[in-house]
Amino acid sequence: MSHHSHTVAIVGMGPRGISVLERLAARVSMVRPSSPILVYAIDAVEVGAGRVWRTDQPPWFTMNTVVSEVTMYSGESDGGPARPGAGPSLGEWIETSREPDERLGPNDYASRLLYGQYLRSVFDTAVRYMRRYVEVVQVTANVEQLEQRDDGGYRLVFDRPGPAGARVLWVDKVVLTTGHQRVAPDKVEHQFLDFADRHRDLRYLVGDSAADMPLDEIAPGETIGIRGLGLSFYDVMLSLTIGRGGRFVPEGDRVKYLPSGREPHIVAGSRSGLPIPARGKNQKGPDDYHRPMFLTRQAIAQARRHVAAEHRGRLNFAKDVLPLILLEVEHVFLRAHIRASQGNDMATEFAREHASLIPDDVEAREKLLKRFGLTDVQVPDLNRLARPFKGQSFAGTDAFQRRLLEMLQDDLTEAEKGNVDGPLKAALDVLRDVRNSIRDAVDFGGLLPDSLRDDFLNGYVPVNSLLSAGPPMARIQQLIALMEVGLFTVVGPDTRIDCDEDRGRFVLYSPQVAGSVKEVTALVDARIPKTDLKRDLSSLMQQMIRDGLVSEYIIQDPVTGKKLPTGGLAVTPSPFRVIDPAGRIHTNLYALGLPTEHTRWFTQVGSSRTGSSTLFYRDADAIAAELLRPPPTLTVHDGRGVASAFRAVALPSG
Repeated sequence: MSHHSHTVAIVGMGPRGISVLERLAARVSMVRPSSPILVYAIDAVEVGAGRVWRTDQPPWFTMNTVVSEVTMYSGESDGGPARPGAGPSLGEWIETSREPDERLGPNDYASRLLYGQYLRSVFDTAVRYMRRYVEVVQVTANVEQLEQRDDGGYRLVFDRPGPAGARVLWVDKVVLTTGHQRVAPDKVEHQFLDFADRHRDLRYLVGDSAADMPLDEIAPGETIGIRGLGLSFYDVMLSLTIGRGGRFVPEGDRVKYLPSGREPHIVAGSRSGLPIPARGKNQKGPDDYHRPMFLTRQAIAQARRHVAAEHRGRLNFAKDVLPLILLEVEHVFLRAHIRASQGNDMATEFAREHASLIPDDVEAREKLLKRFGLTDVQVPDLNRLARPFKGQSFAGTDAFQRRLLEMLQDDLTEAEKGNVDGPLKAALDVLRDVRNSIRDAVDFGGLLPDSLRDDFLNGYVPVNSLLSAGPPMARIQQLIALMEVGLFTVVGPDTRIDCDEDRGRFVLYSPQVAGSVKEVTALVDARIPKTDLKRDLSSLMQQMIRDGLVSEYIIQDPVTGKKLPTGGLAVTPSPFRVIDPAGRIHTNLYALGLPTEHTRWFTQVGSSRTGSSTLFYRDADAIAAELLRPPPTLTVHDGRGVASAFRAVALPSG
């Protein structure tokens, strides 16, 4: 290709960057532009997979969504060849591309490595199918600077020689899909780092993807502490067990751990004291999910009209949104309960009548429950499930471990019932299914500042994360096995971590568990850092902030004038153009995914769901449509020295 109508840079080629490229390819196949477009696909680690899903990571890190529900194609496979807009789900791709002994069932969980290979295949397919109209140049490098040109385009500066050996690139449009941030330590983390620096035999490992943490620094037999018991905790756990040569083996309906002798002893804790529970056994088809009955767009619009009449301007999450979420949970829980006890016909009749309830009509609800014999059935209390040990005390560590083991076994029992037949796991799966409805309420400053901070970010979001995003059941079985051989201990609820100068050790303890004090020589933060624009360590983000190219999204109460900085990158609604500190909109600069977290909610999703037109792809499609349009002011590129569509620009290190 010798001439290009315009040039585009996509910075970050993990799932979000690939989704934009896939939709661009699908649109190009229909539009067929008269002049070709040049796209630079840029990633610091691996173009077509990104850092988190890179294809050189260990195989024990797994996804937490079954393979039949995961796709990166914006349309289902139609029996023809895989192509943009019509391609296989992750499960279908595994079935056709792997040897029989490597294949997975539709309700199994793939490794992150395998998903990275799938991402690469989607990327390669998109590039191949649009090569007549779009030239894709792969660039493996960090973008250190992004500057706006006078003609409306952008100048990119790499940390090493880029295309044709240059460190500078000029493009007309840029898409930022940079994924998970590495952030500067907060006040507490600085304290831990300083303490470790003063005591040379101590280590503090800051939060990151477990595949990127220096866990090999931890010695066999060392007693270590772990902050956090969420999804990333399980990755650390596996790295220090399977990754050290240990083996989990079936033993009847349980799992037994055979140590290698190279493991450390793990002492872990969190605010709840509860390792994140398992996902229910999947009983749903790819397109089978709960459609909101109460938390609808119409209900959110009505709530907005109500607050406008009250001159509040924005919603209060606890008052206007959370009750509707709880009704959705109740609806699915009670329907599953009736189906199990009274049959499907009664469950259908109940669901129809329950869905017709006016949300705040308490009397009608009580009559309905009484008529169906449900007055003594306890609907799940989300806060109690997420904080099961609140107000309890334990005589010692052994007493707490026994109680925790009972809870983990109970969780496995509930998970085995499934996410349709099991009332509890079916109800908790609702929290995943109503995310888009919640976004309608909270995105782009939809909540009052105090309610966003207190009710949503500090209240609902941690509970939602703990109860709706769990690992496969196998992880709970493995955790139990480690507890039984004495390699893993949970300190207790409300875990505290002190830097004990006299002992020269990190100390973990729970105020609710007598004698729970544990000294450790290494402390591992097993929590993924939260998005925070100002703490982002990337030289690119720091430069863009410093030069006033981007800004933090700030919510302001229209009545009181109170402001809340969110930590998210300020963008417009779709197609997500970046906004600078003066409120000016960059016509040709877009951002999607994690950099915009807090401006929008739950942007960390790494795939779409098969069988449905998801927000994941609607977002990508909106940007792809913009990338097809030449900017008003064009720079014509002659293409000399540009790599071909299939040859990656492998940049030398250093």
